Amino acid sequence: MRKIGLLSLVATTALMASGYKIPEQSQKSVALSAANVANAHGADASYENPANMAFETGNGSFEFGLNYIHLPAVKFEGTYAPPFSVQDSSGATSKKENFLIPTFYYVSPAVNDFRFGLALVSPVGLAKRWDEQPGKTMAEEFSLKTYEINPTMSYKINDEFAIAAGIRMLYSEGVVKSSGTPTLLVGATRDMEGDALDFGYNFALSYRPSEEVKLAATYRSNIDIDVDGSATLSDLTGGSYSGSASVSIPAPATLNLAAAYTFEKTTTVEFVFERTYWSKYEALDFDYQGDKSSMSALLIGAFDVPSARNWKDVNSYRLGVTHELNPEWTLMAGTVYFDTPMPEENLGFEHPDAQGMAYSAGARYKVNEQYEVGASFLYADRHDRTVSASNRGINGTFSGMDVYYLSLGVEYKF
Repeated sequence: MRKIGLLSLVATTALMASGYKIPEQSQKSVALSAANVANAHGADASYENPANMAFETGNGSFEFGLNYIHLPAVKFEGTYAPPFSVQDSSGATSKKENFLIPTFYYVSPAVNDFRFGLALVSPVGLAKRWDEQPGKTMAEEFSLKTYEINPTMSYKINDEFAIAAGIRMLYSEGVVKSSGTPTLLVGATRDMEGDALDFGYNFALSYRPSEEVKLAATYRSNIDIDVDGSATLSDLTGGSYSGSASVSIPAPATLNLAAAYTFEKTTTVEFVFERTYWSKYEALDFDYQGDKSSMSALLIGAFDVPSARNWKDVNSYRLGVTHELNPEWTLMAGTVYFDTPMPEENLGFEHPDAQGMAYSAGARYKVNEQYEVGASFLYADRHDRTVSASNRGINGTFSGMDVYYLSLGVEYKF
């Protein structure tokens, strides 16, 4: 277990929403901009809202999905002069990034009033890489893979009300590299890797007072990701360090409140209010636990100073529309407004986040009584962000932080 980029979970820009969280996971969720909570049904309900598994009318089902994410190059125009540094570079462009992410969802047949579900998703992460200074100083490479296994169980109290609970098991791995002069040290570099296995929980409830109205709430707990790994630090003055390193970072708690209404049994409109509790992320503090010689003490100090984050809790507002065109075809579309939890004064090259809007659309085709296939597309339009005299020495504008997201899914009912 030595392969998570110790910074990468908190410093990646491959995101569908604020911070480093990816709310859209399944094909239907991507099509609806994650406004797929109160009206979640089918195999992916095991993740989107496991309480809704209790209202499934058939036997069991499972779905395989494949998500493709494209990140254009991020551009920075301005200057970078961190405290205690002689560096004052201007202008940089990050690398383009492309990712393929598989997903899996399962809902069991009913066992009396219980159903059991399983979801395999990637809820946070991805990557950001800079080949040019000043971005290279903070983030020459930040790559992250996360794997969440989420077994759940639902219970149908009556025809109107159901509840569910689950366990979140999150495994993460990645790499982080930086190359520059964050202090007066010349040619300081960092190369880290490690991993983490951490646990949380989730709850869900659904209430259906009528055939047309669906109400739901879901909660995913915070997971403190306690990373242990290894680090190699060096500079041109002869200082070096090679040993263990650790850091603790939050995967934040999330609350969703959702309401859906179905018109004429064919068109469902859903609104989701999402609250993400980012305020737990106050600082990023690394600990290098190996032997520290006199030559390496100054070098370690350059990378071991706690870095303030002071993120804030933020809201997202999601709207999705599902229309059953005919017995074979279902059309979907959605939009979401998301804010950023990052204060300007603590923004960095490893994560130039910004608020914005996302727009999505998709379709499902019923091949027969057992098989459905679907495809969807999401575009996240993230605003340019200008930073003035930040605590980290950045003066300039980040642009080109948009995200393109394609999702495919195949569902089988048995």
